[in-house]
Amino acid sequence: MDMLHITDLHKRFGDKEVLNGLNLAVPEHSIFGFIGKNGAGKTTTMKTVLGLLKADAGEIIVNGEKVVYGQTSTNRYIGYLPDVPEFYPFMTAPEYLRFCGEITGVEKSEIEKRCKELLELVGLGDETHRIKGFSRGMKQRLGIAQALLNRPKLLICDEPTSALDPVGRKEILDILLAVREQTTVLFSTHILSDVERICTDVAFLNNGVVGVQGKLSDIKTKYRSEEYLLETENDADMLILQQSFLNMRQTGRNQLVFHESDNTIFEVLHFVADRHILLLKIERAEPTLESLFMEVVEK
Repeated sequence: MDMLHITDLHKRFGDKEVLNGLNLAVPEHSIFGFIGKNGAGKTTTMKTVLGLLKADAGEIIVNGEKVVYGQTSTNRYIGYLPDVPEFYPFMTAPEYLRFCGEITGVEKSEIEKRCKELLELVGLGDETHRIKGFSRGMKQRLGIAQALLNRPKLLICDEPTSALDPVGRKEILDILLAVREQTTVLFSTHILSDVERICTDVAFLNNGVVGVQGKLSDIKTKYRSEEYLLETENDADMLILQQSFLNMRQTGRNQLVFHESDNTIFEVLHFVADRHILLLKIERAEPTLESLFMEVVEK
């Protein structure tokens, strides 16, 4: 089942068409990476899903229910972390979560238990300082706790790691990974290493449409390169291979890359065996998310 399904979504601001027939399907209990350059329309898509922006055309379904602008009943299924969350700086983290619980109708008997559980989850269980003294990473963690307060079926995070240092990014990604069993996670980003680390599914957004989407493993298999990387033990052997196979190119010390269409792997291995060339490594080059994204963008 898809927790979120978007069909032919259009959104224009003045003469600029930001979304141009976007289609997106986010499977239940996936960690879905919504990838695009800055300004690609990721935030516009998310705000339209939340009913904060009115689409010019198209349909959005959340947990089987249609999103209607101005009637945001579907938001009861959603937890949302904006790219720059705002808080009451004079509150502590427990005070803020209790306040959010009260205004969103969480049962009083549940609030204390839920707040403690979530603060432990995001690593703020022992934090007693007021929010005004929190770092950016601490605020992001508190924002995730707030977004999870009502046990949403869909957690939407807009660029949750973009302004964090490597330690802060790892902490946020670990939290998103930990909540997968409780909810479906959709997060937008332009940091491809974050996607490779935790995502089960991805979509590449470019020029207002999704160019490629699906399970990350399936996409990598589909776009698997026919390039091979080999590494020799010494410079002399590398030179012999380069002189014999003119299409091989050097990518590092004693490292060469060749394409199957130029030289088959069997030709190269026969040559290596006949001349007793010692190889330290030979492997098929796996496509990276960066190379896949650049391919989508350049189409």
